[in-house]
Amino acid sequence: MKIAILGFGLQGRSAYEYWRNGNAITICDKDTGAEIPEGAASQLGKSYLDNLDQFDLIIRSPSIHPSDIKTKNSPEILKKVTTVTNEFFKVCPSKNVIGVTGTKGKGTTSTLITKILEAAGKTVHLGGNIGTPPLDMLAGGIKQDDWVVLELANFQLIDLRYSPHIAVCLMVVPEHLDWHADTDEYFAAKGQLFVNQNHKDYAIYYANNNVSQQIASAGNGQKIPYMAAPGAQVSGSNITISGKVICAVSDIKLLGRHNLQNICAAVTAAWEVTQDTTAIRSVLTSFSGLEHRLEFVRELEGARYYNDSFGTTPETSIVAIQAFSQPKVVILGGSDKGADYTELAKVIASSNIRKVLVIGEQAKRISAALEAAGVDNIMPGGQNIQEIIATARSQAKKGDIVLLSPACASFDMFKNYKDRGEKFKKAVLAAA
Repeated sequence: MKIAILGFGLQGRSAYEYWRNGNAITICDKDTGAEIPEGAASQLGKSYLDNLDQFDLIIRSPSIHPSDIKTKNSPEILKKVTTVTNEFFKVCPSKNVIGVTGTKGKGTTSTLITKILEAAGKTVHLGGNIGTPPLDMLAGGIKQDDWVVLELANFQLIDLRYSPHIAVCLMVVPEHLDWHADTDEYFAAKGQLFVNQNHKDYAIYYANNNVSQQIASAGNGQKIPYMAAPGAQVSGSNITISGKVICAVSDIKLLGRHNLQNICAAVTAAWEVTQDTTAIRSVLTSFSGLEHRLEFVRELEGARYYNDSFGTTPETSIVAIQAFSQPKVVILGGSDKGADYTELAKVIASSNIRKVLVIGEQAKRISAALEAAGVDNIMPGGQNIQEIIATARSQAKKGDIVLLSPACASFDMFKNYKDRGEKFKKAVLAAA
């Protein structure tokens, strides 16, 4: 079979390893410097999506929009297109699959679900957008009774043909409008996680977000809200579900009020598998979070430095800012994702912010939004991470929080949000 792999990043390489035996593989990538495996043909550069009708099967990598494939080829071309996520659903030995989507919080929620099920004695495989391509998970020897937890972003979901047994939709707000045609397409992509569910499946959604509810209603799964009964919710000072107290909110290790949403989503999903309150409590009172999500780095000259590089939207920066009552030096900016900074500026204007440091391509737009909201304690952060840290040190006082939560993508100054977070941490730890 003649197979084209579109994009040769992490999932493209996973696709190559899966399909290479017995097939004629062509790697198609816009990067003319892409390293092509020996024995594979290649189609590189600007025309990498041309003439795809010659192939029997086309594997789309998440970064490539289906419409870009269709524009360059025949109207019927998308019938030949699949993804590593679709193939995983097709061949996975276990149908005990939990899928998690939303604008932010997917990684934290997926990890919490995994840890809860493991604490309850289940064998669990975690992957998807969180780091391990779905097809690579098959090497872990998934058995019929095992559980699989997949973090799935809109890029994987837009042409998904399957739905998991348990699907979770966290809060959804407009994002990735530089990739999607419009907000409706972004929401519809999320809905693909639910559209093929039947009445034996579960559709879990955030009760206080109409978009989340709308997305979860795309299929016929049993609808269960969280942050409201019958799902997990905050009742007074406790996390509860089905009338049972799981733990006190004060005993939870995760920082930020927003993480109570992620916790309740995870508990609601896990509850359909296990009602082991001891296992659930043990995870909630010990798990302190993922890297680059409100991650404490160090205390320097009496100020505490936090890395929230994963905060790539205004909404996530808002919840990061609201996680701390102390005076803050906040670092904002990066590359554009089509975001509106108006609400973020309003929150900053009414928060305990000592100084806002603006960086990157979006510095002018963010500054304009802040000024329109009456914020005047703005200054340039610097042209590189060393300058940014030096500027933050010059502004922070003892007892302050220095918070990197950029509200933007990172591709102007850094490779990705991980690179930005790692360089931030390295610079902070190196400061004398």
